[in-house]
Amino acid sequence: MEKRNKVRFGLNQYRRPTPIKWRRIGDGLLLASTLVSTTNIESPVLATASIVIGTVGKFLTNFFAD
Repeated sequence: MEKRNKVRFGLNQYRRPTPIKWRRIGDGLLLASTLVSTTNIESPVLATASIVIGTVGKFLTNFFAD
């Protein structure tokens, strides 16, 4: 039987490699927020909020490590 690695979250995990699953989630958030912000140029509040959410989501995935 295979042993599964536990995913850890914390400040001391920032410099360690991010697991592929969490990197994909962060990249997806950043992509979605970029697409939403470029299509909703009429609403600067929504565009700004989506960029902030995507960037924060991408940044937070750096704190996950195997």
